[in-house]
Amino acid sequence: MPDAAVGQVRAREIAIPCTLMRGGTSKGPFFLRKDLPDDVAVRDRLLLAAMGSPDVRQIDGIGGADPLTSKVGIVSTSTEPGVDLEFLFAQVVVDRARVDTTANCGNMLAAVVPFALEQRLIQANGDTTTARVLTLNTGVLSDITVCTPGGVITYDGDCRIDGVPGTHAPISIGFVDTAGAVCGSLLPTGNVVDEIDGISATCIDNGMPVVVLAATAFGKTGYESRDDLNGDSELKGRLERVRLDAGRLMGLGDVTDKVVPKMTLVAPPQNGGTISTRTFIPHVCHSSIGVLGAVSVATACLLPGSVPSSMATMPRGSTGNGSTRLSVEHPTGEFSVDLDVSTGPSGPEVKRAALLRTARKLFSGHVFVLARVADSSLPSNA
Repeated sequence: MPDAAVGQVRAREIAIPCTLMRGGTSKGPFFLRKDLPDDVAVRDRLLLAAMGSPDVRQIDGIGGADPLTSKVGIVSTSTEPGVDLEFLFAQVVVDRARVDTTANCGNMLAAVVPFALEQRLIQANGDTTTARVLTLNTGVLSDITVCTPGGVITYDGDCRIDGVPGTHAPISIGFVDTAGAVCGSLLPTGNVVDEIDGISATCIDNGMPVVVLAATAFGKTGYESRDDLNGDSELKGRLERVRLDAGRLMGLGDVTDKVVPKMTLVAPPQNGGTISTRTFIPHVCHSSIGVLGAVSVATACLLPGSVPSSMATMPRGSTGNGSTRLSVEHPTGEFSVDLDVSTGPSGPEVKRAALLRTARKLFSGHVFVLARVADSSLPSNA
């Protein structure tokens, strides 16, 4: 295996260059595409070893023993016209030998342009720098603007996002054509509401496949703590039955080993927002809500007759056309989503979704894995 493909081989270890980045409310190592092998099975074995999976503590790797901190970004320049960077997101399952690249991650996406600037894949072009990024997982395009005063990336600023302590430089993410990014259409089942295992559900994909469900349908208020929900095995079992059926209805096939669709319980807002949420990704209750998950839930609130529409508090003056800012409440705060909406022949059509995130470089160096992990004779988990 060439050194250039996987980094420098030292004795029986492989040293792979990487930068640990926080993106939004997630974090994980970012790699240059050229520093990882082309063979997907070998690449995934290296990522599992680097993160320390499968192990609930990820004690033998750099993963954080939580779905939000067991994520990987892989970045390269793009040859596509009008596209600056390509981003592959990988969710490394904590307790199983699985790497999932089927879904997006809008939080990790926030760190792509800062990482690219750090690695000199692109150049700053003023006090702010905007790059168009193609997420390879789903084909979603986004225009990402970061602060580069004096032509240098900065992480310091006065932007605060819930779920992250302190303030940092703002990062603006504008999504282009997210509807149906994974499933092929905004409403993959063709319906605003489906009955699944006796539960009314809105199955939606505006960048992230999400099944939106009323918390009361499961005997919950929707305001329970993350720990309380994670400790409810009966609830999680019922959610998984609904998720498996929803996955097939949404054209995702057997989702047993996939991280999509996400499952979101909704309730009327408590703190002046639009809707209150508790999201499972897919079996663990999220401490907040994913970027694109929030976009999908916010979009569902705009659909007449949807599960969340009857309990959502819409912004004053909202007409369902033009720019609308919706506040999605979650266990550790809220997430504001700007949607540009127009009325089409079959109902509301989302033209653009935008939001603010922050990101920060945490450390840069090499992650070491045993060279035998990359041996192609080992069983593949891809």
